[in-house]
Amino acid sequence: MTFSFTKYQGTGNDFIMVDCTSAKDFELDNEQIADLCDRRFGIGADGIILIFEHPTLDFKMTYYNSDGSQSFCGNGARCAVQFAKSLGLIETKAKFEAIDGEHNAIIDDELISVKMKDVTSYTKDDTAYIIDTGSPHYVKFVADVDDEDIVEYGKNIRYSKKYKTKGINVNLVEVLADNELEMLTYERGVEDETYSCGTGATAVALAFSLVLDYDDIDVKIFVKGGELYVKAERNNDTFDNIYLIGPAEKVFVGEITI
Repeated sequence: MTFSFTKYQGTGNDFIMVDCTSAKDFELDNEQIADLCDRRFGIGADGIILIFEHPTLDFKMTYYNSDGSQSFCGNGARCAVQFAKSLGLIETKAKFEAIDGEHNAIIDDELISVKMKDVTSYTKDDTAYIIDTGSPHYVKFVADVDDEDIVEYGKNIRYSKKYKTKGINVNLVEVLADNELEMLTYERGVEDETYSCGTGATAVALAFSLVLDYDDIDVKIFVKGGELYVKAERNNDTFDNIYLIGPAEKVFVGEITI
């Protein structure tokens, strides 16, 4: 099978995008996904996103981690919106379906804002916050992220007895200022550090508001691949009007045979 693809990146989180609007039966198995995402023998990416037509919305986004598992991906969603615009499916606003339901998005110059699902609960594991923002996240605040080995720390949490069955994403966070944070992320499915994580940045911002007891959330989050912004409203232990904001850029286009 030969098909065309477009490579996108959102603050260093990179994705293989495939236009399936004219190929409703297009599918990949886990082995093909892993081979395509391999950075030495494939295209190289953190995940693959297939864009399909939707009967009532602008498009449907199907996301696969590099191991073939599925979840919602915030940075992937922002890249999907930018890709959908290039396909002529949208202009500056979008409504699309992902694995966790319907999302809205807005394109404003170089920034794409994706409305995340409401978060109605969270738990704590010792001093860490466990928050599901479309994917489950373990958020731990530390004094200095530069002193941390995120891969070792992340693996220890992700493969611990408590989390190894379903897996969890692990984020270490340093508070830089009242509204500025720096984070490192170990992603399940990729099973390594990633340069950015949109659902992780969202979980980090919500956890930060719990620590400082903020109701109006508006934070800048530095990741290895750039800067993300999260805005949201908190009402006690629930969160709504959550927006993940950041850039999404086309890297290159190509064709591959598998």
